Amino acid sequence: MERQSGILLHISSLHSKYGIGSLGKAAYEFVDYLKQSNQRLWQLLPLGPAGYGESPYSAFSAFAGNSLFIDLDILQENHLLTAEDLQNTPYFEAYKVEYQKVKDFKFPLLNKAAQQFITNNNFSEFDKFQKENEFWLDDFAFFTALKTKFGEKPLFEFEKKIIMKEATALKGLRAELENEILTIKVIQFLFALQWADVKKYANENKVEIIGDIPLYVASDSADVWANPELFLLDKNRQQKLAAGVPPDYFSKTGQLWGNPVYNWEAMKDNNFAWWEARMRINFKMFDIVRIDHFRGLAEFWAVDAKAETAENGQWLPAHGYKMLETLTQNMGKMRLIAEDLGVITPDVEKLRDDFDLPGMKIFQFAFDSDAKNPFLPHNYVKNSIVYTGTHDNDTSRGWFETAEGWQRENLHSYFFADEANIARSMMRKIWASSANTAIVPMQDIFNFGSETRMNTPGTTENNWEWRCELHLLSEESAQFLVNISEIYGRNFKK
Repeated sequence: MERQSGILLHISSLHSKYGIGSLGKAAYEFVDYLKQSNQRLWQLLPLGPAGYGESPYSAFSAFAGNSLFIDLDILQENHLLTAEDLQNTPYFEAYKVEYQKVKDFKFPLLNKAAQQFITNNNFSEFDKFQKENEFWLDDFAFFTALKTKFGEKPLFEFEKKIIMKEATALKGLRAELENEILTIKVIQFLFALQWADVKKYANENKVEIIGDIPLYVASDSADVWANPELFLLDKNRQQKLAAGVPPDYFSKTGQLWGNPVYNWEAMKDNNFAWWEARMRINFKMFDIVRIDHFRGLAEFWAVDAKAETAENGQWLPAHGYKMLETLTQNMGKMRLIAEDLGVITPDVEKLRDDFDLPGMKIFQFAFDSDAKNPFLPHNYVKNSIVYTGTHDNDTSRGWFETAEGWQRENLHSYFFADEANIARSMMRKIWASSANTAIVPMQDIFNFGSETRMNTPGTTENNWEWRCELHLLSEESAQFLVNISEIYGRNFKK
């Protein structure tokens, strides 16, 4: 792999007059900025329909797209909306996503666009989309329609006959919700069309896109409802165990994510069909795929579903090795990234290395011990991806301003860092490192503080909200990226 670099910026953070980033003009402008900056990689967070707390890591489906990212102007260009439909756009904050306000505005317009599509009877491409996605699409559309009917109740509060998927009950509900189900499928089709165009444009401009797979799915998801046998549930299809991690860098009581854990024996017996379908869709959408919480493919931390913290749990074995082996046989070598942060055991290292997957290094973690710290640049292996920080970290400036005094001293001891623009100083160091790939969150390019942090693990408020205004895609910042990429031999021009 050649030396390369790129930027981490989620779709929601793109600028837009409609309150949240979309797959429209701003996405194409960001690709142009990457090209101007001589950056080859655009890393995203998961693109699924965000669930509890608006977290993209807790989606209602492992396969569906987030309809909030559908661009309204493109729908108007396609004659699915009119100029009048967009005339009364409310005022939205420029630097923050106001999720409920965005939903109240966009969802009625998306439904209207879908109805117009249905009225136009242009079903040839749509029928092809349905056939290619039949593995998940009908279940997701039905599940979403049921949630709307039942006032957005979570799955575990549905009537028992629906949770248990009793045929008679579902038959009647399916007939009642027929139009709603079709509308949801059409909206997913519109998302897929817009995303495919964005990816095509990126690839044409020599930009590759890194997608992100959360290891787990949400308990309130179409996946759990449609495939209960693949999860460790009780006889009433309620959770027995919840996923998380024990106490770590981010939390003294661990992180209790609450997701249902997999029934790996059932997955193995089914030849990992669910995972293969998931991977095939992700590799259609992205060039490279990061597996979040990669350790969970070797063994996973499970706590009682009723627990309030993740402190008391147990490590249970997974069949990730056999899964990757099976998928590689069926799909060929996959361009995966292993999110191997936290306490990593030899079996996780073997899983990563046997499949020749790059792991991750976080520069912010480098200054709490001695010269043997694996996050210091002189300790990186080439087959790794280094970040100043990820979506779960504070911005580099925010980290520096709140770091313990000895952490600052270590940073200066190793690198004589520039305090005035600490983020760019840290960027230079990871660009200079031996790691094949260096990626920076967009906030660090501008030395932004903690107010622009994307996510604080263990919390559910004020996350996933930051937005990047158009004026930030400046010539000065692009030239800075060009310069450090040329100096440190990244993104060779072909």
